[in-house]
This record gives sequence, C-alpha cells and structure tokens, in this order.
Amino acid sequence: MEFISIADGDLPPVRLSDIYDEALPEVYAYLRSRCGSIELAEELTSATFVQAALVWSKGTSPEVSIPWLITVARNKLIDHWRHLAVVDRSLGLLARDNPQSTDPWNVVLDQAHAGQILAELPSHYRAVLTLRYLDDLPVRTCAGLLDRTVHSTESLLVRARSAFRKAYELSGGNDE
Repeated sequence: MEFISIADGDLPPVRLSDIYDEALPEVYAYLRSRCGSIELAEELTSATFVQAALVWSKGTSPEVSIPWLITVARNKLIDHWRHLAVVDRSLGLLARDNPQSTDPWNVVLDQAHAGQILAELPSHYRAVLTLRYLDDLPVRTCAGLLDRTVHSTESLLVRARSAFRKAYELSGGNDE
C-alpha cells in the first residue's frame, strides 16, 4: 500500500515510502544509540513508522520529515521506558538512593562501557540520563517528557547519576 499526500499547488505529491527510505537509517540509528538493544531499536523503529503511517493516512499530519520522525521515535522510546518503570515499580525493583547535594564527578568515560552500564540501569534512570545528557535537553523539557515536576526530575537526575557512577566504578570504569 502506497500513501500519497495531497499536493498543494504545483508541488508533486510526496510518497510516504520515499520518506521511509530516506529516514529509516537515521531513525534506527537514533534509537539504536539510545536503547542498547538491536531488537528493541528495530521494534521501536517499526512502531515509529506505523505511527507515521497512521497519522499520514488520517490526513492530519504535519509535514512528515526526519526531525518529525525522530520526535515520534523519542516519544516511542519514552513510552517504552515508562512501561518498564511501571513494571519495575510493581515488582519492587526500584533503587532507593539518597540524593547527594553535589556532583563533583568529572570522568572521561569509555563510550561503549558507559552504554553497557546505562543499559543495565533501571528504566527511569536510563530515560532521564538519555534525555538530559545524550539528547542534551534542558531539565524542564526532560520533566515535561517524563510527566514529572522539574524538582522531581532534578532529584531523579541526582539519583540516576549516582547509580550510574557507582555501577561504572564497580565495573572497573576508568576515572582518570
């Protein structure tokens, strides 16, 4: 099935399949770099394009572009993390760290090792660390995406950084 947008004026119609071919590598790379699992990245990439096709078919979509698809992918990833957080809470697996008031840890991290450590953290920690430090979003934006207050997001960041640091150091991470 081929989706074609309704053209305005003299512009030729745009096919969703053309956008798919162009955007697939970028959407997949975005998700793969953030979720730590090939299978999950493939699943979320698929869900991203299914969502785009649904919106496209309704005729209510904004201009479907790579940045728009990356935003949809980010939202799919956040939804995934939220789901995992609910599961974690229901199983009583949430870490109970005390927030620290300062964070003087300045470390050059091995990117692959850091990615492994991040993938092993609870989903709520992965979500906030990824949004804040990989996507470089301000705390206020992270809070909105995670449906939290700014204050609770700042506290979550402190606990997440502490858990990451502890796991990194215990795994033999270099702190030079």
